[in-house]
Amino acid sequence: MSLRHPLRNWLPLVLALSAVPAMAQQAPEPKPAVAPASPAPAQASPPKPADSAPAAKPGNDDEDIDDQAAPVPPAQAPATAKAKSKPGKGEDDADSKVPIDEIRRYVAVYNAVKQAYVEPVDDAKLMHSAIRGLLLDLDPHSVYFDKVAAEDFDEQSRGNYEGIGVELQRQPDGTLRVISPIDDTPATRAGIKAGDLITAIDGKPFKVDDADSSGPLRGPAGSKVVLTIVREGRDKPFDVTVARETIRVASVKSRMLEPGYGYIRVAAFQADTAADFETQLEKLKTQSGGKLRGLVMDLRSNPGGLLTAAVQIADDMLESGKIVSTRGRIAISDAEFGATPGDRLDGAPLVVLVDAGSASASEVLAGALRDNGRARVVGSRTFGKGSVQTVLPLDNGDSVKLTTARYYTPSGKSIQALGIVPDVVIRAPKTPDNDGRPSYTEATLPGHLHGDEEDAPGSNAGEVLEGDAPIASALAELKKPAGAKVPTAVSKSAAPSANRR
Repeated sequence: MSLRHPLRNWLPLVLALSAVPAMAQQAPEPKPAVAPASPAPAQASPPKPADSAPAAKPGNDDEDIDDQAAPVPPAQAPATAKAKSKPGKGEDDADSKVPIDEIRRYVAVYNAVKQAYVEPVDDAKLMHSAIRGLLLDLDPHSVYFDKVAAEDFDEQSRGNYEGIGVELQRQPDGTLRVISPIDDTPATRAGIKAGDLITAIDGKPFKVDDADSSGPLRGPAGSKVVLTIVREGRDKPFDVTVARETIRVASVKSRMLEPGYGYIRVAAFQADTAADFETQLEKLKTQSGGKLRGLVMDLRSNPGGLLTAAVQIADDMLESGKIVSTRGRIAISDAEFGATPGDRLDGAPLVVLVDAGSASASEVLAGALRDNGRARVVGSRTFGKGSVQTVLPLDNGDSVKLTTARYYTPSGKSIQALGIVPDVVIRAPKTPDNDGRPSYTEATLPGHLHGDEEDAPGSNAGEVLEGDAPIASALAELKKPAGAKVPTAVSKSAAPSANRR
């Protein structure tokens, strides 16, 4: 998830972070409503008993989370997140000192380029390059957006834009790694898979200094774009032609698997996702005569989004307990979210289905439900994105997306570069496009934040699980008695279907 800060210039960036109550914007709305991602009315959802805002207590967590999450306007920031005490004044002063010698060195190089480079260089271009350079050697989720890219980011995170429908992570060489294709979009129908590396668009390879590598993927609905793909298990790069569409992401879908057993697919966390989840859950309960015997919640290849949406859904399933916490270097980055009474599933068994494409907010949700003993997690080790990004608008319309905290599950564990380890492991079958090797994860990203347990034996071995066979495995697990011993592995009984959900 990403947050917004009103900054007026670049140099006082760190100082401004300590002065603006940004992380408070992550506090969820009361259970019947969902916090909007833009200045739009909150969407009402079916009422839940004992409605009150989930508690935001001093603690820690991070958001990403979703590094792809829509920004929440400062005007909507609830005043419930409390800050923890932080290092003393002397330490803060040391962090905020301007490095005069380094600034002088920068000015010297700047002047040399202006005066002696073989061709004239525009001041604005040089400054943009310098700002991007400040972020280049940080973690892979801290990036600089020019005005157009910033507007595209906002638009895409709201789930309504023209493009191919894919969540991407830019690599240091400018190429684009696919976090996951979005359900029912051109990218999914063209066979784009999580972990694919896009090395060229319309035959043009990327450059390291490209300001926005993903820009060419956007375009008028109906137009086509050719992607050059490198995929694990394939000896050579190959081209895929994708027709752009107006992407309207339906983040929640549901159906009955068997009498009494429901299925809800959550593809991303957007402003209306929690309200849609509650609506779909009530629909399933009605179809089941008022109460479900169990529910499979499918978070496979869910790249994340708004933390508030994930927190709200966790609260819908929990009677009490912690949900998630965030921890950063400054006090305003620290928050803790707790559940309020009322379980919309009425205590029925719950299984959460995840895979290597489940990232950020989806990992928060899976971790919250598992750590509170509310659900069993089935599938493959998740992506491992355990960091919060804050969107910092600049006065010229550009923005900076900066990693400001880490998030922690209720048990106090950071999943950064590790992921959620399922209770029941499902392995993907070997196919021409899948030789059984681990999929790409947060831990494979150059410059990623080091995780507390990322070097643990067997870590970072998640796989992308496609088709309906994992759903059948999750349903079988759901039907087991609550006290039944959890097996260490479950084999897929069938190959994935040709088309993703």
